[in-house]
Amino acid sequence: MITFEEFKANVAAVRERIDSACRAVRRCPEAVALLPVTKNHPVDAVRFAARVGLSAVGENRVQEAHYKRDSCPEGVRWELIGHLQSNKAKQAVAIFDRIQSVDSLKLLGRLDRAAAAANKQLPILIQCNTGEDPNKYGFKVSGMEAAMEAALEAESLRLDGLMTIAPFDEDPAVAVAAFEKLRELRDELSARFGCPLSELSMGMTGDLEQAIAAGSTQIRVGTALYGAREV
Repeated sequence: MITFEEFKANVAAVRERIDSACRAVRRCPEAVALLPVTKNHPVDAVRFAARVGLSAVGENRVQEAHYKRDSCPEGVRWELIGHLQSNKAKQAVAIFDRIQSVDSLKLLGRLDRAAAAANKQLPILIQCNTGEDPNKYGFKVSGMEAAMEAALEAESLRLDGLMTIAPFDEDPAVAVAAFEKLRELRDELSARFGCPLSELSMGMTGDLEQAIAAGSTQIRVGTALYGAREV
């Protein structure tokens, strides 16, 4: 695990990348949130984020977040960004403040029922596989209208927006196409359903500039902040 001073320097470097990317496309840097991805890092990774004023962290697994949350400062918001099996919906609702990786109608239903049982209004993002990557989860573009309908009908879910993960490819144009497709899809669905879908969670360490140019409102960064993962 890196030191706190190293982490602070990394945060400053990432923020400079965000600022530069925003200036290049005439966007306000404050419109792009930084979500530190603490998965596979020790509990101190979350504590470091809280110390520099980052109010939320991203985790991939229910059990890891459950272990860490009990040892971390109050006030930190926990976002699930990894694939969630529908049989773990109840646990996820109890642990996370928002679930970004909602990728099936079955999971939508399970989360809605679990949130209702917990008397909780659960914020979610719908994950779409805009890059058509067979190795990625997410609704197909053709299934997004049905996903929207189900999410908006769910009484205990609050739909904040959309999320995607670009395919791993050396050609930056591949990521650009995936990100621009999500923005276009957001605009189409927002107009059709009268729902703002204000959050576009897209972009990571290697492609945050392309994501910001395409309209991302939140980038999910792990490696550039914490270095290589421990496992």
